[in-house]
Amino acid sequence: MRADTTRVVVAALLAGACATAPALPRPASAPAPVAAAAVPPTATGATPGKAPATTTAAAPPDSSLATTNAPPAPLADDVTAATLLADVRVVDSTIRVDLRYATPYNFTGAVLPGYEASHALLRREAATALGEVERALAADGVALKVFDAYRPVRATEAMVAWTRRVHREDLLRDGYIAEQSRHNLGVAVDLTLVELATGRELKMGTAFDTFAPAAHTANATGEIAANRARLVRAMGAAGFVNLPEEWWHFSYPVPDPRRFDLVIR
Repeated sequence: MRADTTRVVVAALLAGACATAPALPRPASAPAPVAAAAVPPTATGATPGKAPATTTAAAPPDSSLATTNAPPAPLADDVTAATLLADVRVVDSTIRVDLRYATPYNFTGAVLPGYEASHALLRREAATALGEVERALAADGVALKVFDAYRPVRATEAMVAWTRRVHREDLLRDGYIAEQSRHNLGVAVDLTLVELATGRELKMGTAFDTFAPAAHTANATGEIAANRARLVRAMGAAGFVNLPEEWWHFSYPVPDPRRFDLVIR
């Protein structure tokens, strides 16, 4: 697809049509994490805020989602991606977004291919369910902060190439980095809890993308265990399933999974 056509597709998507070695410290020259993107206008020119509350029946837990690698799925074209993906901040503008792979502040130390903006996209069903989680948490003064959502196939390929370049294939073998990621399907999201009023992150014990037993969801005690359990309960109530090796990673079931390689702009 020509670049100008792709930009049109992505513009429509954002208008509403739409894991890893120990965490590295922020490089001294790296910019601060990208702030949450402004909510794009709708096709009629209005600016969406919170979407009206809806009730979506939570899908029954699917244990197959609690695995690193996704099953094979066909690769969809960009036009199809634009119809199946939605921007989570169009669903609910109070969801904070700090898309780490759109910055050098991630385990590879570089911006990954396909990340040109800090927009968190998910399959429509998953985005709607995430909005439900946000609204439920808001009643207790808590909110969500997203580190990654839909991930272009080219970005996953770059992650796998990085492991081989630095001789860390163990991260593939141990299930921290997926060669076929659910993020490519737009059904996986990496996130944490923050205070709604201040944006301060609740203590979770490790940084995002810590590839060590300390990041396993059940491997915590006290306040950290309570915060992780709170996140798992909130996400589970809307149908999301946690990956046991990563407290931040959740997947949502959809009936027709497809892989996408749409550039995030």
